[in-house]
Amino acid sequence: MALRIRLARFGRTHHPIYRIVVAESSAPRDGKCIDVIGTYDPVLSKLESFNSDKLQYWLQRGAKPTERVESIIKHSGGKT
Repeated sequence: MALRIRLARFGRTHHPIYRIVVAESSAPRDGKCIDVIGTYDPVLSKLESFNSDKLQYWLQRGAKPTERVESIIKHSGGKT
């Protein structure tokens, strides 16, 4: 089971909100997820909520972040 830390799209039309989730790599984008780490608002270009402890927990267990999630975390001051 390959785990990925990626974005799942929620919100309204023309105003997306993304959840940063841990999911299997074969699961659909907005499908079943294992854990929610935080939320990201691309209109404001900021993380609205983020749990760095959960991020470290899943990274230690082999989950790999996507390029987009990695760049969002680095720009917000976090480390992957």
